[in-house]
Amino acid sequence: MKRILEVAIKTIKESGNILLNYIGEEKEIELKGISNLVTQVDKLSERHILKSIEENFPDHSILTEETGFINKNSEYTWIVDPLDGTTNYAHNFPFFGISIALIKNKEIILGLIYDPIRDELFYAIKNEGAYLNDRRIEVSKTESLKNSLISFAFPYELSLEEKNFIPFINFSSRTHGIRRTGSAAIEIAYVGCGRLDGFWAKKLKPWDISAGILIVEEAKGKVTDFSGNNIDIHTDNILFSNGKIHQEMIKILNLGKIFIRNRNEKF
Repeated sequence: MKRILEVAIKTIKESGNILLNYIGEEKEIELKGISNLVTQVDKLSERHILKSIEENFPDHSILTEETGFINKNSEYTWIVDPLDGTTNYAHNFPFFGISIALIKNKEIILGLIYDPIRDELFYAIKNEGAYLNDRRIEVSKTESLKNSLISFAFPYELSLEEKNFIPFINFSSRTHGIRRTGSAAIEIAYVGCGRLDGFWAKKLKPWDISAGILIVEEAKGKVTDFSGNNIDIHTDNILFSNGKIHQEMIKILNLGKIFIRNRNEKF
């Protein structure tokens, strides 16, 4: 695992430098959907990560956002998001990152999320804790939703009928605030280090969440679906929290209508 971690850290930081090298420059943008962008820099970053993995671990399978699944019939699979927050990046909004996870026999054993703007590397090793630039991290100690700061992610293809708007409104009246930065991976990492108390989303992909799942769990947080069930990397709806506000968040996520109350009132 030591060598695997060393290669992963070197690779993710090198890809971070690729992203930084193109900041402020005009991007070649393609649309995968009305608000789902991909740039040439996504592809450059992904090619670098693929090359590194294939050179160092040629027998490992790889799942990436842009290339798809490279099946080597291995017990190991790398899951790669070469640029999480592409829309931010395309507009030179400085909130984006890279996410890399390693799965062994369906269990996440390594997760890394790198923010090159702030040079912050979040990573976790199964059963060995979570770290930010080699400093051990844990989730926040916030005891109640009313004192929390949380965040969320909308699906790429969003319609006015989406039920995401209902929890957004219901949470707004019961927390210190809600944030939406445009990089799910970074926001999940922020739950792991205590900058956020919770995060919820629907329709994220394995490359958005795999590294973050391990980071939050190893930081002593909690990860479930909206009903409190255990999840895997393909779960359609996912909730991350410090554990202390988890049940309160589940209650609000399952409200079927807008339900405004004073944030100090209890259900």
